[in-house]
Amino acid sequence: MDEITGGKGIVFATGTPISNTMVELYTMQRYLQYSTLEAKGLSHFDAWASTFGETVTAIELAPEGTGYRAKTRFARFYNLPELMAMFKEVADIQTADMLDLPVPKANYHTEALKPSEFQKQMVDDLAKRAERVRAGMVNSSEDNMLVITNDGRKLALDQRLINPMLPSSETGKVASCAQNIFNIWQRTAEQRSTQMVFIDLSTPKSDGFNAYDAIRTELLRKGIPAEEIAYIHNAKTEAQKQELFGKVRSGQIRVLLGSTAKMGAGTNAQNKLLALHHLDCPWRPADLQQREGRIIRQGNENPEVEIFTYVTENTFDSYLYQLVESKQRFIGQIMASKSPVRSADDVDETALSYAEIKALCSGNPKIKEKMDLDVAVQRLKLLKASYLNQKYALEDRVLKEFPAKIKALEQRIEGYTTDAAHLEANTHPNEDGFCPMVIEGTTYAEKKAAGSAILAACQNMTSPDAIPLGTYRGFAMELYFESFSKEYRITLKHDLTHTVSLGDSVTGNIQRIDNVLSDFENQRQRCEEQLENTMFQLETAKTEAAKPFPQEEELRAKSTRLDELNIELNMDRAESEILDSGPETEDAEISQVERCAVR
Repeated sequence: MDEITGGKGIVFATGTPISNTMVELYTMQRYLQYSTLEAKGLSHFDAWASTFGETVTAIELAPEGTGYRAKTRFARFYNLPELMAMFKEVADIQTADMLDLPVPKANYHTEALKPSEFQKQMVDDLAKRAERVRAGMVNSSEDNMLVITNDGRKLALDQRLINPMLPSSETGKVASCAQNIFNIWQRTAEQRSTQMVFIDLSTPKSDGFNAYDAIRTELLRKGIPAEEIAYIHNAKTEAQKQELFGKVRSGQIRVLLGSTAKMGAGTNAQNKLLALHHLDCPWRPADLQQREGRIIRQGNENPEVEIFTYVTENTFDSYLYQLVESKQRFIGQIMASKSPVRSADDVDETALSYAEIKALCSGNPKIKEKMDLDVAVQRLKLLKASYLNQKYALEDRVLKEFPAKIKALEQRIEGYTTDAAHLEANTHPNEDGFCPMVIEGTTYAEKKAAGSAILAACQNMTSPDAIPLGTYRGFAMELYFESFSKEYRITLKHDLTHTVSLGDSVTGNIQRIDNVLSDFENQRQRCEEQLENTMFQLETAKTEAAKPFPQEEELRAKSTRLDELNIELNMDRAESEILDSGPETEDAEISQVERCAVR
């Protein structure tokens, strides 16, 4: 298509061009900017990666679960302003705040739920399992970090996903979500408002426990009719989906449960949608955006909507939402109208490191502190990047723009002064009050005759280029045709050049010339005012450019503390030690991990 159209005519439209990791930007550029990448020598991924990214090699579990392998992935990206300048040659980035679409205001609620005694015990067991895997005390086919991470996610959703024989928790997500759904259902009975529940981890099935049936059972017990509750999974075909969405739009079905994959992009059922519930956290920020895009959407009759996020304390939930937030914060730096920072971290993880699991499961408060500092440091870095952009712009104006403007204004002031004196010395009106004008070698003592000669000279021009016209009151005159404005013009030259637009009036043109010549004093005063204002701007710019970043000390202190926490939590070394550590006794291994966590 590019060959046929000359690289034009192809349009991509998406709300999530980068859904999970920065490397997706390279794919977009290959589609839309292949010739540009080739011209810059970046068409091969290795070249693009070496220009904009930095890789790190870490040890992680092989996908088949049979051992560990070295995995190289992107950890940091550089030269982001240049990268985004190139990308914006083909990308028109429009953020929600720029579009200002008529969508409802979202009120966010976080339901922080206490874990049951069973959950607390199983979280502790997850920590012990992680220690045994790390020590090589268990075969990777029986237990590994991916399995532990997945069990942690299930446990955060509902303990019955680990063992269906366990009792339901009164403080669990199912009970809390069902109560919120029922309260809204009851309160909005008259307008028949609707609600959506997103659950990715536990889908409906005929045997065993699943969160869908558990919530439905709770809702039926509270009194919501069965015909007002539906699963997206029951709509097998596109026609069945559209019928289901129509029932939700009309309020016939008031509670719809589904997964991001089945109920995310393409779901238009927002008319009466008042509340949305996140029962678990997906891996990708694009999935959360797609979920919330179902309710924060044009066509919703509610001016405000409620979004509930359910988090079980002291489980993997807080980490998972922090992980998605980190990814989204990184993407947000890129997909924005503002100038991006020069470098940023990329976050793309699918399993937690040993130290992270140990800290999460033991309730280590330093993980929470690290998460808060990650957000704070990133915010301060963005502020500093904006400060530096302004500082460099001011310094450029101080060194180049303002001095050049001041010099030009001083020259114009001097020129108006010289031209005013020259005009006064060469103004000798006759008895009719007209100063004789020389046009094409002929002196005209009458205004009307001089004006007619000017119009004749215009009509006789064979080219728009300037030609000598004559002299008037000591100023040389040139005549030319301005094709852009489609008019004849005269320039009066001495020290400065003054321009007069001509019309079709015989005497009017003479008056226009006299008006320009008599305005020298006013023009000089305007230049003096501009000079004074420019010099004031110069001094102000010097003062502003000299000011340090106001939050430099805060950034330094928080960055230092963040570095200390990363060392104490031993995030990186815990993984690199896998190859070096052989089987040890369980007690010795536990002692070593605990020392790592507090070092």
